[in-house]
Amino acid sequence: MKHSLQAPFTDSLPAPLFLRTTLMPEDAIFPSHTHSWGEFVYAYNGVVQVVIEQERYLVPPQYGIWIPPKIQHVGMSRREVLQSSLYVEGELCGNLPTKPQALVVSLFMRSVLDHARESSIDYKSTRQLRLLTVFLDELADTPRAGSFLPASDDEILGEVLHYLEKHPDDNRSVAELAQEANITERTLARKCRHDLGISLTEWRNRMRVVKAIAMIERGERVELIAKEFGYSSASAFIAMFKKLTGVTPASYREKNDPAGA
Repeated sequence: MKHSLQAPFTDSLPAPLFLRTTLMPEDAIFPSHTHSWGEFVYAYNGVVQVVIEQERYLVPPQYGIWIPPKIQHVGMSRREVLQSSLYVEGELCGNLPTKPQALVVSLFMRSVLDHARESSIDYKSTRQLRLLTVFLDELADTPRAGSFLPASDDEILGEVLHYLEKHPDDNRSVAELAQEANITERTLARKCRHDLGISLTEWRNRMRVVKAIAMIERGERVELIAKEFGYSSASAFIAMFKKLTGVTPASYREKNDPAGA
């Protein structure tokens, strides 16, 4: 059963920069809404999911989603997620992307967020404003990742992506997948560049990370996850996971899974 939630602010913000942290319940949804300020959404565990103009933004930890002002969006969570939203008044959004983006959250940015959300400082104080301004400055310069796991309306490419999501253990090469789809490898690569902005190999790795996070949170062993994704060794999977998230599966479990490793 879906838990329908209401956006906390409708007409104005309590401060020009305001950080709100909440524990999103399982199967929660913020129905479609818009506001005159920007919003940066970050999950400390699990996967952030936002739908913007029918495009799915699905990002794991180390990334957050920037939503510019006046953009209609839907927020949701499949599992219980500790989530922060940094609300930014419109006049402070000038250095941030004008389109929705998945943005990298560095270790320094994460520590600033941690300090801000755990602090007992009054949210209207100049000290809290300075702290959040530091985060905002970092956010403006951090690497961008589109929607992290982009989709495609192309009939052929869409079928390839759908197949890989259903069969994450399929390790066939791009050339072999192209042959299966009755197109050339060059054509498939071109479709990926045009529609996804990344290679098919990169997309497949990102998809596996998103799926792996859910499995890690269920307590599944890394060796079994690696095997399910078609890796010949757990170390190869661990290297890929760390490259995209900045942490190993074990570190992620330790930080985010109450049951431990």
